[in-house]
Amino acid sequence: MFEIVKRDGLARLGKFETKHGVLETPALLPVVNPKINTVTSRELYDEFGFRAMITNSYIIKNTPDLKEKAQALGLHEMLDFPGIIMTDSGTFQSHMYGEVEVTNDEMVEFQKSIGTDIGTVLDIFTEPYWTKEQTAESIEVTLERTQYACDIKGDMMINGVGQGSIYKDLRESCARRMADMDIDVHPIGGVVPLMEQYRYSDLVDVVISSKKGLNPNRPVHLFGAGHPMILALATLMGCDLFDSASYAKFARDDRLMFIDGTFRLSEMQSLDCDCPACRGHTVQTLRKLPPKERTKVIAKHNLYQITHELALVKRYLSEGRLWELAEMRCRAHPALLDALRRLEEYQDFLEKTEPISRTGAMFYTGAETRGRPVFKRYIDRVNSRYVPPTDKAVLFVDEGSKPYSRAYAADFDRARKAGYTPIVLSPFGPVPADLDEMYPLAQSLFPYIMDIDTEIESSSTTREFLDRKFKTTIKYSEIPDDGDQEYDADMLRAMAVSRYQFGEEATQALFRGNVELIKSRKTGKIRNVISDGEHVLSMRAPDGMYSLRVEGAKRITESVPAPHMRVVLMDDAVPFVSKGRNAFCQFITSCDEELVPMDEAILVDKDDNVIATGRLNVIANEIASLKKGIAVKVRSGSGDDEA
Repeated sequence: MFEIVKRDGLARLGKFETKHGVLETPALLPVVNPKINTVTSRELYDEFGFRAMITNSYIIKNTPDLKEKAQALGLHEMLDFPGIIMTDSGTFQSHMYGEVEVTNDEMVEFQKSIGTDIGTVLDIFTEPYWTKEQTAESIEVTLERTQYACDIKGDMMINGVGQGSIYKDLRESCARRMADMDIDVHPIGGVVPLMEQYRYSDLVDVVISSKKGLNPNRPVHLFGAGHPMILALATLMGCDLFDSASYAKFARDDRLMFIDGTFRLSEMQSLDCDCPACRGHTVQTLRKLPPKERTKVIAKHNLYQITHELALVKRYLSEGRLWELAEMRCRAHPALLDALRRLEEYQDFLEKTEPISRTGAMFYTGAETRGRPVFKRYIDRVNSRYVPPTDKAVLFVDEGSKPYSRAYAADFDRARKAGYTPIVLSPFGPVPADLDEMYPLAQSLFPYIMDIDTEIESSSTTREFLDRKFKTTIKYSEIPDDGDQEYDADMLRAMAVSRYQFGEEATQALFRGNVELIKSRKTGKIRNVISDGEHVLSMRAPDGMYSLRVEGAKRITESVPAPHMRVVLMDDAVPFVSKGRNAFCQFITSCDEELVPMDEAILVDKDDNVIATGRLNVIANEIASLKKGIAVKVRSGSGDDEA
């Protein structure tokens, strides 16, 4: 069983339950060749902290003494590994050496007999050079074998390996058909040749196409991806598990892995590494070691590089900053930069899991940062949901000081009194003064010297916005000095943020009647919205967005048809959620598909009565699939005594 604990877009911190413990994801499974053991399984567990590994059941089955020992003692005792063991089936051997002389039935039964935790189907490895027809035919064989493995797996978990070569439609179709099977882990297979050939942009197509069809209730394993330079990008794309045999293969060839590539010992000028394996060594002393000892030192170095990078990936993921790490890592190689740029083509899909706001600032790392889904969402919403108070705009230049309403306070005042709406040309594109304190606008950091690509894109999106929303546009130097129009800047902001966050219909319901804004005495910023004496909204200081109160939720459900902002509870969950307890995935019948992570959600019963409000943790299709985990972190229930 898989549980999403925390997320950053498609990337997930999760818990995967198995017979030999709970594996926290993202996780890497080092590959152990049972005939070589460059680094022993016990060392992987005790020294490096790996709680799962992968070995090859095909090699074990075809080596008589290993086969006998594995079936007599069990795989865990034979390898002296107390953690989770996954086994491969021989598919990769078929890719390397041609057809293997075993059947799918034999391999599944053998993996069961040796006590494998997670077995693998003998799927057909789809090569990148295959025709579409050849690939489609092989997928049918893989699907048939996978269904058979599901039927006979017993209490062994099974890997359902998605295939499809480089054909995006076949990848997605294969994934969707496997999503309905009783599979436990979704590996994405057939990708090693792409990584060996540095075809990382094709890898992006393969992974995202597969993710579109896979069941989110299962961890996704990117087979063969174990180099530290790829881990951030792969995790960003929603891969939960990885494996690496390269740590040992490279070591046998005197090659050392780093986050910026792989380097031959014979060509290195210095050993600038302080990992436990390298400590005390120089390039010269490492070269002089006996071959077997040198191989082990390099293999351990490679493992330390992997574990260090994976720990960093987890930290950035938990802090909501994985995009930044991935962008920095993808600048280590031009082919990885191609992959990052290819990822921008999937903004529509990525936006569905992009949080509405984050706890920290958004750092700009280069022109590719504009490919993040947060940019697309902002432009889409400001174009469709922003309602300017006038049809005349005055354009300001972003000079780096935020919020703009404070930096340009006097000029904004002159503009509004003259009947103009202040708009700032920023790296995000157009920023109306009414939205400038909202995430991600105020919570982003850009260099003062901007690159030309971002300047061109920002200017283009601003021009489209101005043409759509205004009849007249002037520069800030052209603002008349004799304006005397009255305006309420706080009310303009309060309603503009509500429209951006909840939509026009919901805003009309929330701001009807006599509206009073309660502001902080210390900062002067809006804190609460009171409508006809009812507390409907509270504005959060960190992201400039609203928390929805129960009274506000009731107004929305009365005025805006379902499913807008609704999460529908099962009857059994209503009494608990009404008291402020979190809503779990298994007790929800439906969810508004337009909601994204961290969105304000209205929890209702089957009759559309408001039960509670909170923030969404996972999205609609995940709620429908997940059997465990929090769907909505409830803030207040209808049975609470709200302050």
